Amino acid sequence: MKEIVLITGAGGMIARKLSEKINEEYTVRFLTRKKKHDHDFEWDIKNGTIDEAALENVSHIIHLAGANISEKRWTKERKQELISSRVDSAALLLETVRKKNIKLKSFISASGINYYGTVTTDKIYTEEDPPGNDFLSEVVILWERAADDFKEQNLTERVVKIRTAVVLSKEDGALKKMLPTIQAGIGSALGSGKQYMPWIHIDDICSIYETALKNSDIDGAYNAVSPQHTTNENLTKKIAEVLKKPLFMPNVPGFVLKLIFGELADALLEGSRASSEKIQKAGFKFTHPDLKEALENLLRS
Repeated sequence: MKEIVLITGAGGMIARKLSEKINEEYTVRFLTRKKKHDHDFEWDIKNGTIDEAALENVSHIIHLAGANISEKRWTKERKQELISSRVDSAALLLETVRKKNIKLKSFISASGINYYGTVTTDKIYTEEDPPGNDFLSEVVILWERAADDFKEQNLTERVVKIRTAVVLSKEDGALKKMLPTIQAGIGSALGSGKQYMPWIHIDDICSIYETALKNSDIDGAYNAVSPQHTTNENLTKKIAEVLKKPLFMPNVPGFVLKLIFGELADALLEGSRASSEKIQKAGFKFTHPDLKEALENLLRS
């Protein structure tokens, strides 16, 4: 009999791709705001309601739910939404798991590479480094703490926290947003362009989740980031190169981004490197570690 995996954040690109990878070996269920398929179960995080049938005989939860960090300006209300969509959703799951007296084999939670802070530095961060002290760090700290509660309350055998870099996919996310201007021949780097931009191919992030699901020795926090580091400027140039488009426009000044995006601009204008050594030592092998090859795979396929 297949083990049951419950995935939150059903509408996201990682959830869709991941389910395709694991659905032969596992029975996959989704928690979603509106049921569309037989394997969907509804929940309402704001009102604290959930279809408890989603948790029947479940062995693993992969918690991917969370409002998009870069979708809207960070108003006071938006900041609260960014936190609650991650933390309150985990708390609702925890309460339901405890109520139904379930002991999970694993609780695997999305997390963010912004754990280390939004700052440009030559340092390469590892999972042993302390968190930063800005808003995105706060979001990730609370996010991970909500995941750790499952283990602290003896509701799961292990908790895995996947500190995810910018996911490159032509279907959604940062790459999709960058493509129109570059394809039109008016693409340009942001700010100085020298800020590092930790990245990972969509196939590799899904494979990391699959590895975390199947390997019971994987426990704790792991950076999900390509071993090849790049800057915002280099990423922009590589996309233009793969698309065979010119890149001659000046960089978008930082003050312009701050006028448009407010505090959110800091996440675009700052960035550091992070190490992928820990996940590789756990036996994971990247399929797309090279940026140019990764872009060719995504944009020419």
